[in-house]
Amino acid sequence: MTSSKDTEHPLFQRIEGVRQRTGRVRDPIVTQAHGGGGKAMRDLIDDVICGALGMSAQQIQEDQARFSLAALAQYGDRLAFTTDAYVVSPLFFPGGDIGKLAVNGTINDLAVSGAIPLYLSCSLIIEEGLPMETLRAVLQSMGEAARAASVHFVTGDTKVVPRGAADQLFVTTTGIGVIPQGLEIAAHQLQPNDAILINGYLGDHGAAILVARGELQLETTIESDCAALHGLIAALHDAGITIRAMRDITRGGLSAVLNELAQASQVHIAVDGTKLPIRPEVQGFCEILGFDPIHLANEGKLALAVPSEQIEQALKVMHAHPLGQQAAHIATCRPTPAGLVTLDTGFGGERILEMLVGEQLPRIC
Repeated sequence: MTSSKDTEHPLFQRIEGVRQRTGRVRDPIVTQAHGGGGKAMRDLIDDVICGALGMSAQQIQEDQARFSLAALAQYGDRLAFTTDAYVVSPLFFPGGDIGKLAVNGTINDLAVSGAIPLYLSCSLIIEEGLPMETLRAVLQSMGEAARAASVHFVTGDTKVVPRGAADQLFVTTTGIGVIPQGLEIAAHQLQPNDAILINGYLGDHGAAILVARGELQLETTIESDCAALHGLIAALHDAGITIRAMRDITRGGLSAVLNELAQASQVHIAVDGTKLPIRPEVQGFCEILGFDPIHLANEGKLALAVPSEQIEQALKVMHAHPLGQQAAHIATCRPTPAGLVTLDTGFGGERILEMLVGEQLPRIC
């Protein structure tokens, strides 16, 4: 590995004497040749992919990333490993794109376990005919997101499929992190009287994607909340906050996350609907289209459970972080009825909050 970050934790064996070739790809679009295993594919990997992702020529000569187990163990005693596929449409949207989404989404899946995100792989399925500049832009965004989060791409794969066999570009990212010793965060650990906190506005990503598709005659400044959350989580750990459980709020929205937690811990989660942070623009958007913000996807939001005596301290930490300025205490855990989530509407009524049946918006991540 070649960055200063890597010299602090050299987890990979290096292969010397390999030169990376740049400036070789002049094709305006991706062709079948770029997935054929020959020179065109090698040029695409060297020139377009690896440079943008920050991968060195030493890494791409092998079919695997090679880890030093002793160096990994310096960070903790357990490995966190996750993978996710991204098929968002459109590829670019206000606040992000499929590349930024893939990097931050995978980082967040690691971070909510308490892990320190370290390394990523990237698998690309590219439809023949994709403009080369589009591919370059997505990869550049991925590289920028990884560098901003201090994580590194270490391996990957590229496939080109015929026209019509995919929708422009699919991205699969896999992440590896290390969980510090003694840190236990799990969905089954919620207890009665625990508080559920979220770090900000709900529904921004889902709303931004639908508007970006141009299918509706709506004008709005809503942007995706796509962001990497490990810095915010680290701030909570550093402040001594006890996090019982944590989930990033993506497909299915807050309702899906709360139901997963309630069922895993067999507690009743009572949500105060008046405390949910929702932008007026998103609320209006949902009222027009018949959506519910509590079911909409997010890509920079998390829900976490903390002991009731740490609510104020946890909120103070979150409010001080750029990604937690609108953090709120939105729910309380109760002993019964076990496994149920309810929503206090604020109008004197209460309703059961179930997971969404089906999907409000397809192809959002």
